[in-house]
Amino acid sequence: MRRRASLVLLALAVFFTALSPLMRWYAFPRLAKIPPSQYQDTVLEARPATLIDYGTMKAKQVPKVTIVQTLKGDVAASDRIERTAGRDVVVWDALSYIAGPDGKMVSEIPERYIFDAHSQEPVHATGEMVDGDPVRREGIEYKWPFLTEKRDYTYFDAQTRTSAPIHYKGTRTYRGLEAYYFEQTIPWTKVPLPKKMPVKGITPQSVEKMGTTRWYTTKRMFWVDPVTGAPVNGEEIHKEELRGGDLLPGGGKVTAFAGHVKMRDDYVDSIVALVTSQRTLVLLLTSYLPWGFLVLGAALLALSLHLEARSRRPGASARRPSSALSPAPDEGVVSGGP
Repeated sequence: MRRRASLVLLALAVFFTALSPLMRWYAFPRLAKIPPSQYQDTVLEARPATLIDYGTMKAKQVPKVTIVQTLKGDVAASDRIERTAGRDVVVWDALSYIAGPDGKMVSEIPERYIFDAHSQEPVHATGEMVDGDPVRREGIEYKWPFLTEKRDYTYFDAQTRTSAPIHYKGTRTYRGLEAYYFEQTIPWTKVPLPKKMPVKGITPQSVEKMGTTRWYTTKRMFWVDPVTGAPVNGEEIHKEELRGGDLLPGGGKVTAFAGHVKMRDDYVDSIVALVTSQRTLVLLLTSYLPWGFLVLGAALLALSLHLEARSRRPGASARRPSSALSPAPDEGVVSGGP
């Protein structure tokens, strides 16, 4: 029985030991993915901010400017693209809506972002765009890959429609979480005017005809959870200018928008709580289960070897009872004297 039990334990030890690397290197890359139906909204604010007054074409300081960012998954588009791409695809319809202190629209820029659900690499397909302009993204946007590394990444900038390095600047503790801190600086660059202008009757085409151009620079900062790859906080030191042309007095330049944009505290709290719950699932597949299976396999192997050693050791079961070793007396013989 001990020999049979040791063989069963040995088989289980081999099974769990083999399951450990399979869980980490085979199951995790296939199970960890962004759901195609995900919806997320984030509110950011710049307090105070500088904003252009289109009535006077001069910049003025305002108490705050609000930026609402929404990401909405298009499941039908994901299914359609997956049939030709041959991999799991997520399609995000994103919108950055900027409102002044009175709640009126300053600008809004829609995007369609198509990417691999597992690696977050861009997938180039019909419909990929920023503000109606077709683009071909390189690098990441909005989210880092699962198990983010301590290195620079290529990050797509929607304003310039180009990609540039975003640099890893070290590990920091943010709201109790260990986060990787990244920075990217976009130098002054001429960028397209938004298709939707805040003043009725003014279009990008009419502004361009007057010779006025829009310029932009920003320093963006992200605190990223390295397990899920989700940013738990994001900030930008953002500045836009209108330059030259007949629209501006003297053909100079004016600040269209400037401010230090930060996530609103209540949204930071909700994002941190969400990321904390999601990282447990990722750690389950990458750490807890693989190491647990490995330790369990080692324990079963040790127990199997212990039982095998005991089965080979001489024991009481191998000995005969002492009564069986004594010769039985002869029956029918009477002992007597002469």
